[in-house]
Amino acid sequence: MPYEEVSDPSSPMPHGKVRWRRFTAMMVAAGAVAGTLVALTAQGVLAAQFSLSGMPFTVTATRLDGTGFEQFATLDHMAPGSPNEGSTGGQLVLVVSAIDRATLTNLCQSIDLGGEHLKITAGTGNTPVTARTMVVDSDLITGDASFDHIDIGQDASTLKAVPGVTGNIGVFGQQARTVTIKNLRQNNFATTAAQFTLPGLHLSFTSDGC
Repeated sequence: MPYEEVSDPSSPMPHGKVRWRRFTAMMVAAGAVAGTLVALTAQGVLAAQFSLSGMPFTVTATRLDGTGFEQFATLDHMAPGSPNEGSTGGQLVLVVSAIDRATLTNLCQSIDLGGEHLKITAGTGNTPVTARTMVVDSDLITGDASFDHIDIGQDASTLKAVPGVTGNIGVFGQQARTVTIKNLRQNNFATTAAQFTLPGLHLSFTSDGC
């Protein structure tokens, strides 16, 4: 498993075109992750937690604040026979960003349905969106980021900033006590969370995305 989430009772941008043979290393977007190189090794090939549709979605926020941050690479898989497999052969090399507790101000998520967008907004008033044990798989992250007490180059299997979320042995990882990203923009393929609270939720079909 690429990561395990703690059970708790209580995102149009261009499609990522990933060629596996070229991905001996990945560069995480400099603005959001301080230009850290995420290196894949033979021991670090990660299986998907669930089959992806292969359709990316855009997520933006004017500000993200998180306590407990981890990041490492993963190899995700699309559902067999997915029309979005393209040249990737049903595999996507993505960056996993995990946050133990997060708040997002002015959250927008949209997906291009072919000339029309399904768009969700939330946290646009005085109450931000909140999430617990949020795990996002992306191929692009941009913004203005700052980290507190960051460890870069740690083996992904030993990360502890987000309880229950780790990568595989030999995978390049990083973790920080806190993270703040202003003007966040992500090209995501999957998001999971133990809890996700969306105050002021608004869902609609629109001609434009986030």
